[in-house]
Amino acid sequence: VPQHVWRINLDTPEEAHQNLSFGAADRWWEQTDLTKLILASNKLQCLSEDVKLLPALTVLDVHDNQLTSLPPALGQLENLQKLDVSHNKLKSIPEELLQLSHLKSLLLHHNELSLLPDGFGQLVSLEELDVSNNHLTDIPTSFALLINLVRLNLACNQLQSLPADLSAMKSLRQLDCTKNYLETVPSKLATMASLEQLYLRKNKLRSLPEFPSCKLLKELHAGENQIEIVNAENLKHLISLSVLELRDNKIKSVPDEITLLQKLERLDLSNNDISRLPYTLGNLPHLKFLALEGNPLRTIRRDLLQKGTQELLKYLRSKIQDDVTSSNEEPPVTAMTLPSESRINMHAITTLKLLEYSEKQAAMIPDEMFNAVSSNPVTTVNFSKNQLSEVPPRIVELKDSVCDVSLAFNKISSVSPQLCMLHKLTHLDLRNNFLTSLPEEMEALTRLQIINLSFNRLKVFPSVLYHIPALETILLANNQVGAIDPLQLQKMDKLGTLDLQNNDLLQVPPELGNCETLRTLLLEGNPFRTPRAAILAKGTAAVLEYLRSRIPT
Repeated sequence: VPQHVWRINLDTPEEAHQNLSFGAADRWWEQTDLTKLILASNKLQCLSEDVKLLPALTVLDVHDNQLTSLPPALGQLENLQKLDVSHNKLKSIPEELLQLSHLKSLLLHHNELSLLPDGFGQLVSLEELDVSNNHLTDIPTSFALLINLVRLNLACNQLQSLPADLSAMKSLRQLDCTKNYLETVPSKLATMASLEQLYLRKNKLRSLPEFPSCKLLKELHAGENQIEIVNAENLKHLISLSVLELRDNKIKSVPDEITLLQKLERLDLSNNDISRLPYTLGNLPHLKFLALEGNPLRTIRRDLLQKGTQELLKYLRSKIQDDVTSSNEEPPVTAMTLPSESRINMHAITTLKLLEYSEKQAAMIPDEMFNAVSSNPVTTVNFSKNQLSEVPPRIVELKDSVCDVSLAFNKISSVSPQLCMLHKLTHLDLRNNFLTSLPEEMEALTRLQIINLSFNRLKVFPSVLYHIPALETILLANNQVGAIDPLQLQKMDKLGTLDLQNNDLLQVPPELGNCETLRTLLLEGNPFRTPRAAILAKGTAAVLEYLRSRIPT
């Protein structure tokens, strides 16, 4: 940078020495100090400390140069509001920069930063911060102090976790975490009431967070992850959502509650494992774009997918009608049949292979339901959200075909021998019941891959689970489990997800670190002292590594 640029406020202009008759426009002694300096797209390798001679600067733009460091004197530019040092080769930021208390926009993207100074939270006026495309592995906890931040871009770094304290950023509207190594999103993030756009694409997420407070969230981008399950809980609060992008995941089904997203305009579910869709999707009033390519949909022909969104929605709406009519045709209503019992959906049984009797608050499943199946093999049974106090005994009649059973949200206190005979079962959902134990006969469920036992009354880890080698996912959150046997768990070579959140574990056995197949281990909300919360927040790999380091040699 030529020296006279730095001295522009101090030196008399050249003309002053030659010409002594000034017009009004030339009265250089009334010039104001320089407020904007743009040196972008040059070949600067360093900035001079003389930058401090320009104390009135509000904007300094040096993006797209070859800077490897910044001068500490930058900290003296107390009027600076916007600093753009993006697209350089910076490896660190001087601590003095944190003195810029009026800085509103700080652009650091496309550099070589591997860490940010701890005191970053001192930049209290910041409204925009872009640190994308660097080598950051974690975020200083003082970020929580940036309560005026509106836009935060953390994309394309090496973050394995986000600090839960980010939830203190009360003004944040846009958060971009695309292309990192995130395995989970802290549940506290869901309390960020002002968040409007959240980008989580290209991470390692296995599930979506729940968003109880994000009433303003308009866009959620979570494509290219490893999400397998989307629950009603993930969706039902997102009343403002207009864009939901979940392409390239491993999602098996879409909950009916997706129809609560009344403002949805774009829904991208391409390249997942979805085999059936709720027909009520057709009723979403503002949906303009629906992408479903690359899913094993059984009920929608491929040529229909290529006709575009409107045709697809029209088809889905027509099927809702079919559902209603076919359920009215089935067995004649006798004096003994309650109206709710006569609504047997034959279309669901024959086409979708689904036997559904849920949200009826029923104390038992009417025989008509099982009679209707007769010669039609069903693969999925959904008896959730009723008042069942036991597993319906006639479920055993479905043993040769059924693979997926949900008895969630009932009042079941024990698993019956009949349920243990469903030898093709791969998914079993028993969450939100009154179970205190599981019978040893469950060992017969040799194909069981996923079992959900959350929100029950289990005081010990059910030992029968150790003897079902096909298990990939065990969800035991919100019980009262006091201990686990790491040596038995080690033998379960398919186990990838173990959720023990909110139990009564007083200690975590270090040998658990040897369970090398575990991809997701959730232990938050237990009374143990170690590992500490800071280690849990770093994700599964870090927790397992920590546990291994504690194994006595």
